Amino acid sequence: MRRFRRCFLVLGAVLAVTATGLPAATAEPVDTVNPAPAVVPSLQQWTGGNGRLSVRPGTRVAVAPGDAALKSVADQFGSDLGEIVGWKVPIVVVAIPRASDVVLRIDPAAQVGPDTAVAAKEGYRLDVAEGVDIVSRTPTGAFWATRSLLQMLVRESPGEATLPVGSAVDWPNYAVRGFMLDVGRRWFDQKYLRDTLRYMSWFKLNTFQLHLNDNEISAPGGDWSKAQSAFRLASDNPRFAGLAAKDGAFTRADWDRLETVAADHHVTIVPEIDAPAHARAFIKFDPRLGLNGGNSDHLDLTKPATTEFMKEVFAEFTPWFRGPAVHVGADEYPREYAAQYRQYFNDITAEVRKLGKSPSAWGSLTVMSGGATGYDRDVTINSWNNGWYGPKQAIADGYPVINTNDALLYVVPFANYYHGSGLDGRWLFDNWQPNVFPGQESVSPGEPLLRGAMSAVWNDLVHADYGALDVHRLIEPAFGVLAQKMWRGAETGLDYDAFMGRVGALGNGPGNELITSTLPTAGDPRIGLSVNRLGPLPAGESVVVSATVTNRGATKLTSVAPKLSLTAPGVTSTVTTRGATVLAPGNSTVWSWRLTAAGSAAAGTTPATVEVSASHRGVVINSRTQVAVRTVPAAPPGSQHLSFTAVASASSVEADLDRLAARNVNDGDLTTRWASAYTDGEWLQLTLAKPARVSSARLFWEAACATAYRIQVSPDGTTWRDAATVTTSTCKDDQVTLNSPDPVRYVRMQGTKRATTYGYSLHELWLFGSPTA
Repeated sequence: MRRFRRCFLVLGAVLAVTATGLPAATAEPVDTVNPAPAVVPSLQQWTGGNGRLSVRPGTRVAVAPGDAALKSVADQFGSDLGEIVGWKVPIVVVAIPRASDVVLRIDPAAQVGPDTAVAAKEGYRLDVAEGVDIVSRTPTGAFWATRSLLQMLVRESPGEATLPVGSAVDWPNYAVRGFMLDVGRRWFDQKYLRDTLRYMSWFKLNTFQLHLNDNEISAPGGDWSKAQSAFRLASDNPRFAGLAAKDGAFTRADWDRLETVAADHHVTIVPEIDAPAHARAFIKFDPRLGLNGGNSDHLDLTKPATTEFMKEVFAEFTPWFRGPAVHVGADEYPREYAAQYRQYFNDITAEVRKLGKSPSAWGSLTVMSGGATGYDRDVTINSWNNGWYGPKQAIADGYPVINTNDALLYVVPFANYYHGSGLDGRWLFDNWQPNVFPGQESVSPGEPLLRGAMSAVWNDLVHADYGALDVHRLIEPAFGVLAQKMWRGAETGLDYDAFMGRVGALGNGPGNELITSTLPTAGDPRIGLSVNRLGPLPAGESVVVSATVTNRGATKLTSVAPKLSLTAPGVTSTVTTRGATVLAPGNSTVWSWRLTAAGSAAAGTTPATVEVSASHRGVVINSRTQVAVRTVPAAPPGSQHLSFTAVASASSVEADLDRLAARNVNDGDLTTRWASAYTDGEWLQLTLAKPARVSSARLFWEAACATAYRIQVSPDGTTWRDAATVTTSTCKDDQVTLNSPDPVRYVRMQGTKRATTYGYSLHELWLFGSPTA
């Protein structure tokens, strides 16, 4: 291998690789040090050189003879590189590479980060000078290096393929960087599942958990035979004929193809067969397996035959799985069967180990048994809920833990709980790391038993109308953020908007069959584009959208042409400001449009897209962004909306969760909400922008409503009086007339009695009246 080692010299002139493989001088400036490339996740270490290396037809990817594992990395890299640069990339196996080659090599002693197992397995060194040298201790490290290299190239303008001269050393902070998808409740096109693997690897996520069976949360009319349920593996063994779902399941050939794509992209699939709860598919197959005479989605663990059947299931399908781990589910079972549950947990985890795999499970031991006494400890725990089994207790009990916290990392598409509109990427960027859990349960960043983190999509709404691309649209805005935090953590000096500009410019990566980027920031990085945030737009009124276009490149942009596209019914746009059409490097211009909602405009939130095209060196490039247009009904005659310019505050926020903060009640969005602590005396307050006579209020309640409450007003925030008393709420849309003839500055909902054991949960609080100042 020593013959394959290469030493690089950063030259004062930059060399380009021609089609013949000979170097040719370029005119790129060389007097500045290259900043770290804008890849995601960010590089751990970067030492910048001068100038850039051009990649052109004839550039080869080279590996040494005998490196079969690296050859597969080179093949995948060559295919992806060819898609990005637009020509076929030769892959060569040679003992002595050319200086201009992209060289992949293994060195067991290479310095690829700190002295940790995860750095040794996945770290790499990347040097760009005359050519490119990638060195790692494992093929996985080399593969991640190729993702960084491809990201540097994909940010180039059409017709260009250059790399910044410099050296990187990069490694992940956490071993598990994951995403879980529930296919039990909803089947997806297998193209989407394969694309998910490619998309994950683009951002160096390495663990894809597939939840392979589940069922509708509640039985229609109490009859579980009418509930949706599915098991998604189809064996040709007659013993299991009829077990697989008819609306979609993996055959062995399907699964093998998925595993091959995973292996090619260095992502490990963790299959999950969930029992003894969420087990309706097994009970449907054999009703004798279920509680309540089979009218249940819980297995009857009092029968030894039930556990034996589940052992048969694991024995049948575990040989399909190539990864080292199998997930056994094991959450949300009735506590009255705690002893039987513990025995099942131990029997099934032992069976998985007998089959050659490491078991994982959802953390449920606090609720089930008050702790881990008597439980198998050689299991990795997904810590999903602090109440069921919090991370601190799981770690104290000796379990390796993966942060899959429901309050922070669960998405239930289009539900009014668990981030139905997608995770809060901005909050995650500003506040979250894999060691962060809500409710005082965060652990040390260096905790050795914290293996990493995993976001999750649960398809609870089995009758809702949505598909794979809808799910992709929901997860994409936070995917890059999660990858950044799991691999490297925060990057000093990088804010959320700039980071999302990076993510949008990178797209979804090469090789995809189905998905494309839906991010509003997708586009060429040489065009900076930002749009002001809009408040709610009442019917019959107008707001102004202003777009700032910046030339972030090194050469002039011409034919700059922004345009705005609307999807909101009943909303029209008119250009009010036309900016410059030619931009020198570093210069900006502003274009603006007035949006007007017709008096009959429907309430709702829809995106407006601002897209700008420009000519860069004769090639048309573009960028786009989006702004949410939230239309709301007009105020009652003779009054106007007062809430949308007010400041919201509250006596409490459930579990101090930012996504349930008071500011959600006056954002015009009926999918967000405020939720309080679980006591009757909680309040929600709006501080008006200026004093006003407030004539009425409208409250949009979530299920956890106030059955009784008062609307109180105050001129100073200290002295309060009741303007209305509600003793029988609709618990949906309350429209309340207020007795408040004098100007006030403060208005609050003062709770009196809750409808549930939870706190108060309010989507919107709208106030109507007339300002007096």
